[in-house]
Amino acid sequence: MLSFESDYIEGAHEQILKRLLETNMEQLSGYGTDCYCERAKEKIKAACKCPDADIYFLTGGTQTNQIIIDAMLAPYEGVIAAVTGHISVHEAGAVEYTGHKVLELPQYEGKIHAEDLEAFLRNFWQDANHEHMVFPGMVYLSHPTEYGTLYSRTELENISCICRSHQIPLYLDGARLGYGLMSLHTDVTLPLIAECCDVFYIGGTKVGALCGEAVVFTRHNTPKHFTTCIKQHGALLAKGRLLGIQFDTLFTDNLYFRISRHAIDMAELMKKGLYEKGCTFYLESPTNQQFILMEDTEIERLRKHVAFSFWEKPDDSHTIVRFATSWATKKEDIVSLMEIL
Repeated sequence: MLSFESDYIEGAHEQILKRLLETNMEQLSGYGTDCYCERAKEKIKAACKCPDADIYFLTGGTQTNQIIIDAMLAPYEGVIAAVTGHISVHEAGAVEYTGHKVLELPQYEGKIHAEDLEAFLRNFWQDANHEHMVFPGMVYLSHPTEYGTLYSRTELENISCICRSHQIPLYLDGARLGYGLMSLHTDVTLPLIAECCDVFYIGGTKVGALCGEAVVFTRHNTPKHFTTCIKQHGALLAKGRLLGIQFDTLFTDNLYFRISRHAIDMAELMKKGLYEKGCTFYLESPTNQQFILMEDTEIERLRKHVAFSFWEKPDDSHTIVRFATSWATKKEDIVSLMEIL
């Protein structure tokens, strides 16, 4: 059985496993205070060209989104996101569980538009009853989006400018950030993200790590007692070394970027094959996620040989499905997929 179900179906890159084994018997302090966490932080700061950043390692994406949003918002504030945003749709109400509302904006292939954000914020403050409403306290983006699309440099800068003019933080969910940065069709870099965003995270779980995400606060704006907040939410590993060693390895010799580019190369190969097979694309994705409109009868046949993800159902006889490549996808798997199709 082939699987293109997601980009975290494999374990971890072999270099990470090797380093975990090599360091296994070292006696290290806990909770992210070990030497490998410190080394990883310095390497990430250098990659972001943000020497004054504060960096924390958390266990997973949902925990990271929930904790950052909860820690940075006042009790009466909510977070603005696309109606298709991950925190709006696929995190089981984790943000709302903390008491903060997700304030949804229209989406355009997974993205929000700066003019919609500006209008939303302007209308809120012009509403004479805004004291009785949920205050917009943060803007959430994901890059890539839920549909594998990317913000351009101009789009990101414009949204950042609006956030600063309204004095609210911009937060970028980077669960698949490596695949966005290494896309063949992007002008967004890691230093640009650090420049535009108040906080973002570099995803490890989906990009070669066993688990873990690296949170980057870019402006000395880390919430007070953030480590305590992490622990309260159950996302602070006693053996923090597990995350530090992984990110230290990922940010040595550009491993993070090299394996991310591999996923993009495999996605481009897949895309070429799907076009040649006459498949109908739901949208044009420049990253590792490809969305195909298929007849339900064809899906039933294909599921006997290939695992992929349901995405949405536009009508009674068709379904949009997702095929995802990853750092571990093999060329021969793409070839086999085309033969099955």
